[in-house]
Amino acid sequence: MKLIIRALFSLILPVTAAIIIPFFLISNYNNHLLAFNSILTGIMLIMGILLIFFGLLFLIYTNKSFLKIGKGTLAPWDSPKELVVDGAYRYVRNPMISGILMILLGETLIFALIELLLWFAVFFVVNHVYLIYGEEPGLIKRFGDNYREYMKNVPRWIPSLKPWIKN
Repeated sequence: MKLIIRALFSLILPVTAAIIIPFFLISNYNNHLLAFNSILTGIMLIMGILLIFFGLLFLIYTNKSFLKIGKGTLAPWDSPKELVVDGAYRYVRNPMISGILMILLGETLIFALIELLLWFAVFFVVNHVYLIYGEEPGLIKRFGDNYREYMKNVPRWIPSLKPWIKN
């Protein structure tokens, strides 16, 4: 039960970024849903739904990996005790943030609002700066050469086609 509560509390930040803030941005508009008046809007809707689906899978998977392997959660106040470099982490260093970015981009495609696109950009820039100046130096302190090796072999944002396998 304690593990479930930790997992739920760790979702506060992703839920705020991917659901609550976009909800407030969307709620200011009456005509926010795409109308099926062209093939392009239908494609945007399908792509948006797929991005949200895969983004949710990334969030669920990374949270599960942090709980099982890392003995922590994705929340900064309950960070993993062990370095997680399995699964999606073999392809990209930040699959949780990538998952949220997929959700935000999917919402942007579905609702076609410039405000959602701007929120996507702000969220990306803030996380990029935080990762470079906050999280990564902290991970180097905690995990040392293991994390340095991981950084050299796994890209920060764009997933590699080949998974990294630690020697």
